Amino acid sequence: MRILYQLLVVLFMMLQGAVGKPFFPGQSYRCQAQNGRCIPGICRSPYYWIGSCGKGYSCCKRYVEV
Repeated sequence: MRILYQLLVVLFMMLQGAVGKPFFPGQSYRCQAQNGRCIPGICRSPYYWIGSCGKGYSCCKRYVEV
């Protein structure tokens, strides 16, 4: 009976953790997919803005001269 109780507690904790995680990838993943970085505030040189990451962060990519 004690093992059953512990298994239920572990199951409950796993369900609690699963509920808090987003199902869809966040905006930071989209930024990384474009080879960018999430930087607080605005993008400064040598980076340029390619999008936003949310919560005041900008998605910036390094400027490369060809």
